[in-house]
Amino acid sequence: MGKGIRKSIDRIDGVEANQTVGNLDASGMRFGIVVSRFNDELTDELCRSAVQCLEKNGAKPETIDVVRVPGAYEIPVVAGKMAASGNYNALIVLGVVVEGETQHAQMIIDTTGQSVLDISCKHRIPVINEIVGVRSWAQAEARCLGGENTRGWYAAEAAIETARVYKQL
Repeated sequence: MGKGIRKSIDRIDGVEANQTVGNLDASGMRFGIVVSRFNDELTDELCRSAVQCLEKNGAKPETIDVVRVPGAYEIPVVAGKMAASGNYNALIVLGVVVEGETQHAQMIIDTTGQSVLDISCKHRIPVINEIVGVRSWAQAEARCLGGENTRGWYAAEAAIETARVYKQL
């Protein structure tokens, strides 16, 4: 598909429907990334791959703002302020929460996930949540290391495509 958004009548499982379809053209858009410093050997890689993806798809470095916060629990308040500013087409939130011996990790994943969704809906901006919740360090490495195969890369692609769709609605 080309650089533009395609609106067409297509068949979906035998049903004709008007569709708005996004693409991965990040040019002319502004992105904010909020990334946790906790588990920084992994979150740094998530952030690096997200920025690389945005740039590969046409975003200029000066249109990408990265904000660091201490941990995943601090992400929503900063993302909320960025969303309220109206300066961004999409936000990406990145963190890594590895399960320990208590329920703390699940509480962080549940509350930050709901908060990020609330921010997105309240401020009418795509906020892509890649606060990675895992049971082991090996699972975290599998999701966070590896360039185009990371959750950071996926989050950037989702941010671009969702922002493109959102602009057309």
